[in-house]
Amino acid sequence: MDRAGNVDDALPANVSSKPSDASSSVRSGPKVDEVNRELEKEEEEVSEEIEADNDRDGISVTNPKTKEQGLETVQSKKPSIRDASSIPDGGLWAWLQVVGAFFLFFNSWGIINTFGSYQTYYETNLLPDSSPSSISWIGSIQAFLLLMVGMLTGPVYDAGYFRSLLFIGTFMLVFGQMMVSLCTEYYQVLLAQAFCMGIGCACLFIPSVAILSTYFTTKIALAVGVAASGSSLGGVIYPIVFHNLLPQIGFAWTTRVLGFMILGTQIIPVACMRVRVLPSQKRSLFDLRAFLIPAYALHCLGFFLGFVGLYMPFFYAQVYAINQHITNENLAFYLLAIMNATSIFGRIIPNYVADKVGPFNVVIPCTVVTSVLCFCFITVSSSAGIVVLMGFYGFFSGSFVSLPPTIIVHLSLNARDKIGTRLGQSFAVIACGLLIGTPIGGVILDAKGFTSVWIFGGVMLIAGGVVLAGARGMHKGWGLTTKA
Repeated sequence: MDRAGNVDDALPANVSSKPSDASSSVRSGPKVDEVNRELEKEEEEVSEEIEADNDRDGISVTNPKTKEQGLETVQSKKPSIRDASSIPDGGLWAWLQVVGAFFLFFNSWGIINTFGSYQTYYETNLLPDSSPSSISWIGSIQAFLLLMVGMLTGPVYDAGYFRSLLFIGTFMLVFGQMMVSLCTEYYQVLLAQAFCMGIGCACLFIPSVAILSTYFTTKIALAVGVAASGSSLGGVIYPIVFHNLLPQIGFAWTTRVLGFMILGTQIIPVACMRVRVLPSQKRSLFDLRAFLIPAYALHCLGFFLGFVGLYMPFFYAQVYAINQHITNENLAFYLLAIMNATSIFGRIIPNYVADKVGPFNVVIPCTVVTSVLCFCFITVSSSAGIVVLMGFYGFFSGSFVSLPPTIIVHLSLNARDKIGTRLGQSFAVIACGLLIGTPIGGVILDAKGFTSVWIFGGVMLIAGGVVLAGARGMHKGWGLTTKA
């Protein structure tokens, strides 16, 4: 056969070079039949594997054959946590999660913020033989467990047990509060209020933060700020109820009333909070490589130092006002409520601004101002002065408490599936600062007096602010106008 010849003449009778329909290949012979069947089988297996992988990661894929046949593409029903475009960033259900998280903060950090009232009562009535440092260990262990055990509840949340955490946390909070009403000894209060309630708070806190990052992107700081303001409202309502009921019905029944309040308010998050999406794979307990990121490591160190000093006024301002005869005992009990009331606005307004200019650009100046205000306790000498000082301290310290989760989200935009892990381990570092801060303050108070307590708190806060400024520089650069 020459090159110009008819190719069909050189082919067997049962094979044609001319195009034909798809059925011609099937009629080509038994061997070709078998090969075609094997190829089709392998193709189907590969397609099924790819489809399973995509379903797991929430990816939608159009099959070309399906498209040719005029069938509609089926979207995966499981949105991916890595896909920011699938996050609603608002809507009814998203803001219902904020409402639910508000009450989780109300009954976790709100309980922690109330301890100043217990500190004063324990020093003067229930535990007069215990030192201020010993009593402050109760509140600091409670806060420590909230964050440290919270690191362990993160993987439990990721595994899909959010509602189980809600029920366990609610039970332990209410049970611990009821047991406090029966306590007469230091060790009993330590077990009930520090350990039982601290673990209960931990079951509620981390899930309340983690769930918001799956509903919000550009409004995440505002959402977290609104939710975190629940801790301030709890810090207002619980001390006022405690102070007003205490002389009327006694310590035991006052504590039980607070327990029933916790139980009632926990109905709201149980009713309205729903998990929208879970990570495609189980996350590890630690992401130690994150500490190799300079901005993340400095962020953890900065907030550790700041939290060592932050709670000095929360624990000791009421006792200070009474012992130094700045106010009468009645007004002193309201100082903590005043501080927590202004902290509500300090958690919402700065967080709203943080969405516009960046969280680092808000938290750093607020930390510096909070440090200066802590030093101002040294010179305050009048009722009006300490009321104003507590109000400003509550406002500016609010951003220091509410913005760490937002900063972690911003530092993890390229690793959203690791946000929970990084939140948990950063809170574990911060927990160590909370654990040692106020007991050290108590030791300083016994040895040197209140002036040294305020100096210690102010120095630790300013040190935290400096380190956070370093974290900002490593993250976005040193330009003052850069959004960071």
